Amino acid sequence: MAHILKTLNSWFWWENIWMPINCTWADFVDRDGLVFPKPQQLYATIPYAFVLLFIRFFSERYIAIPLAKALGIKNVRRVKPQPNPVLESYFRECSKHPSQSEIQGLAKKCNCTVRLVEKWFRRRRNLEIPTVLRKFQEAFWRFSFYLTSSIVGFIFLYDKPWFYDIWQTWVGYPFQTVLPSQYWYYMMEIGFYWSLLFTLGIDNRRKDFLAHVVHHLAAIGLMSGSWCGNYVRVGTLVMFVHDTADFWLEAAKMFNYAHWEKTCNMLFIIFSIAFFITRIILFPF
Repeated sequence: MAHILKTLNSWFWWENIWMPINCTWADFVDRDGLVFPKPQQLYATIPYAFVLLFIRFFSERYIAIPLAKALGIKNVRRVKPQPNPVLESYFRECSKHPSQSEIQGLAKKCNCTVRLVEKWFRRRRNLEIPTVLRKFQEAFWRFSFYLTSSIVGFIFLYDKPWFYDIWQTWVGYPFQTVLPSQYWYYMMEIGFYWSLLFTLGIDNRRKDFLAHVVHHLAAIGLMSGSWCGNYVRVGTLVMFVHDTADFWLEAAKMFNYAHWEKTCNMLFIIFSIAFFITRIILFPF
C-alpha cells in the first residue's frame, strides 16, 4: 500500500505535468532574492478558512442582522412542532409530505388526531425553509468578501505592469518571484472557498447543491494548480476579474430580500454590465 501511495505521489508531482520544458522542482528553490511558491504552503489555507468562518459568524450576527432590520427585514420566528420521535423518524427517513392514508396511519400509531399530525408535518417542513433573514445574512457575507477582495486585489495589482499589459505576466516565466501581496491574495481566496465548502451542509440548502460542491472544488483546484505551477501573475488577474462582478450580484440579492425592487433592479443591471465586461471581454483576454 505504501508503495502504491508513493507511486501515485510521484506521478501526481511529475515535473512534465507542472513545469515547462527543461525545468525541475529543484529549479524552484529560493535563491538570490527570488522566492517561489511551494505546494506545502497551501496547507495554510485550511486554518485561514476557519479564521474566515470566525469573521463570518460575527459579521452576520453583529452587522448583517442590524442592517437587515434597517432595510425592513423582520426576523420571523417559526413555531417548532412538539417533540415526537415517531413522526420525526418518518419525516427524516420516509417522506416530508405523507399521503392522507399515511397520515391516518401515523395518527393511530401516535394515538392522536389526524389534524395534529398534519399540523406537526406543516410546522416541521417550515423549519426546513430558510428565513429571509438567513438568506440575507449569507448574501451579506458573500457581498462583504467579494467587495473586500476586489478592493484588496486592486491595491495589490494597480502598480504592477501586468495589470495593464497582459503579456507582462509571462516575462521571466517560470522564474518569477512571488510577492507577499500575491501570497496573501491566494491564501485569502482559497481559504474563502474552503470556508464555503465547509458550510454547505448548514447554509441555505439549494437545489443546485452538487453544482456548488463541484464549483467550489474546481475553484480550489484551479487556484491551487496555478500556485504550484507559478502561474501567480495571471492567477491574481483572473481572481480579480471574477470577484469584481460578484459583489454586485450579492448586493442585488440583499435588496431583493428587503423588497427594494428599484434598487435591486439597478444593481442587477450594473452586475450584468460588469459581468459582460469582466467575463466576456476581459477574462478571455
